[in-house]
Amino acid sequence: MVLVLAAVAAACAAVWLSQGFLCMFVAFVVLGVLYLLAFHSRWCYVALKTAPRDLRALFSYVKILWITKKFARNEVTIPDWFHEVVNRHPDKPCFLFQDEVWSFKEVEDYSLRVTAVLKAQGIKKGDIVGLLVNNCPQQPALWMGIARLGAITPLINTNQRGNALIHSINVAKCDALIFSDEYQPAIQDVVKELSPSLKLYKFSHRPLNTSNAKSEGGGDAITDFTNLLETTPPAPWTLANADGFQGKLLYIYTSGTTGLPKAAVISNARFVFMATGLHYMGLEGQEVLYCPLPLYHTAGGVISVGQALIMGVTVALKAKFSASQYFPDCIKYNATGAHYIGEMCRYVLATPPSPADTQHRVRVIYGNGLRPQIWKDFVKRFNIKSVSEFYGATEGNANIANTDGTPGAIGFVSRIFPSVYPIAIIKVNQETGEPVRNAMGLCQLAQPDEPGVFIGKIQSHNPARQYLGYVDKDASEKKVVRDVFQFGDAAFISGDILVADELGYLFFRDRTGDTFRWRGENVSTTEVESAISRFADHRDAVVYGVLVPNTEGRAGMCGIVDVDGTLDLVKLATDLARDLPVYARPVFLRVMDSVDMTGTFKMKKTDLQKDGFDPKLAKNDKLYYLDLKQGRYLPLGVEEYERIISGQIRL
Repeated sequence: MVLVLAAVAAACAAVWLSQGFLCMFVAFVVLGVLYLLAFHSRWCYVALKTAPRDLRALFSYVKILWITKKFARNEVTIPDWFHEVVNRHPDKPCFLFQDEVWSFKEVEDYSLRVTAVLKAQGIKKGDIVGLLVNNCPQQPALWMGIARLGAITPLINTNQRGNALIHSINVAKCDALIFSDEYQPAIQDVVKELSPSLKLYKFSHRPLNTSNAKSEGGGDAITDFTNLLETTPPAPWTLANADGFQGKLLYIYTSGTTGLPKAAVISNARFVFMATGLHYMGLEGQEVLYCPLPLYHTAGGVISVGQALIMGVTVALKAKFSASQYFPDCIKYNATGAHYIGEMCRYVLATPPSPADTQHRVRVIYGNGLRPQIWKDFVKRFNIKSVSEFYGATEGNANIANTDGTPGAIGFVSRIFPSVYPIAIIKVNQETGEPVRNAMGLCQLAQPDEPGVFIGKIQSHNPARQYLGYVDKDASEKKVVRDVFQFGDAAFISGDILVADELGYLFFRDRTGDTFRWRGENVSTTEVESAISRFADHRDAVVYGVLVPNTEGRAGMCGIVDVDGTLDLVKLATDLARDLPVYARPVFLRVMDSVDMTGTFKMKKTDLQKDGFDPKLAKNDKLYYLDLKQGRYLPLGVEEYERIISGQIRL
């Protein structure tokens, strides 16, 4: 076949060559096509299959780069650009919250009051003003007012207490802290551990009474910030006194699934890139978006809020996520798009069917963490036309999106022009996370269907490729891998194990360190969690590896929630035996009333892993171990624990 094609091509070329240069060019093109078809037919198939996807994404990427270049050229900051948005439609709803409607002009006026108050309080360019404020329209208005002065705002997790709260305030080196009045007890508990120079301001969520307001004190150490807003006229609008487009805007803390949270640096450029990236990949200008996520994290505070501040979209905020109210809220606010993260979709899917399931106008849901196992069930039940699943770390530069709704995919790498957006999957030791290098000392690309760690090449001149890291420079350096594909280059290493299929679609496997070895095999905690949740009526389940004395590797253990005592362990063991290989089935179970969650609905496993399978550390939880001969989970008490430790019970 190849010889026939070559002969035909040669004959055609001979004719065309006699007719001049143009024909020569055409001949070369035809020869090239024939060569590809003959020797690289599979590549041709992949290219034809993925070309529409890649070209759409390329067009969106060009638009993202265009707007970032525009901002960079004019040294625009977020409050500067928001003023342009306000001028275009001052009376359009910006934020919807409970029964409140905040227009774009009202949000800016509020932020100008914040600027005036803080300027009078001595806050200046370069200062750090922490924000411990619950979800409400004032929250983004507060940090925009701070940004106009050139100060930086750490967005502190409102769930933090004690040492974690002290750490978050101190690691950011806050000069001042604005906190919601409901968190005053938490502040008073730690105030003696904070710097005496830290200025404390109490914020209350209430309509401003500016007509009869009187200045009042707020106590010896705490000032009533809302009262100051009521007694201070808005500052006249001016361009921000900041460091321009590349200047620092926010600190956003990692979720803290392991160790204390780290403060990631968000510049104006990074904010714009993340917000516009999602918008151009799947949203429209006239959307009404529903956001029940906490605004102290990137997902809610940048991705969703950014749609309002940059793109002029109306965003409905929710004080706290409620699975049962998710789609009823969408109906209330007439939302056309809705944000999700982590386990939210599983919780919503577990709610009883209701008319609200299909009475809403939501056409697109966007976020990250929609499990492949429930993807199709979710979109079918709730009649969702489009899913924009995206992936990216707050502190990183490796951001991707699933632009065509392929179930389970978190994004893709182009097989046609992979160098346009320099991301890749490299081979690593899945337990240590260390890159596997070749004889020259450079990293190796993972092949299709081969697990590896996702990386993004660092390019300081490109806003899409910059790596700003954390406030802690040592922590930042740990997320950089050097000498990747050539000596001297560098990339952000995500720590997430992904796999790419032949078409370039990327699928999440696990976190490095979460994967563990048992019976000589690698076990993915994410895959086991998905199987258990599916068989146990979508209960919360968290899987981790625990050490067993005198045994190689780590035995799988699962913490699973059973509030009403209806968990059927016999059925669970049977279902898992049918679905999972023997090495992946959890050896131990810990049945609990609840599992600790981060603000972005990730289950915490560090403390559970430390407790292991010791009944003395399990508090009131019930422990079980898997008896493979019986194929059942049996109760694990102190006596059974000692027999496992001594080797009398073999796992």
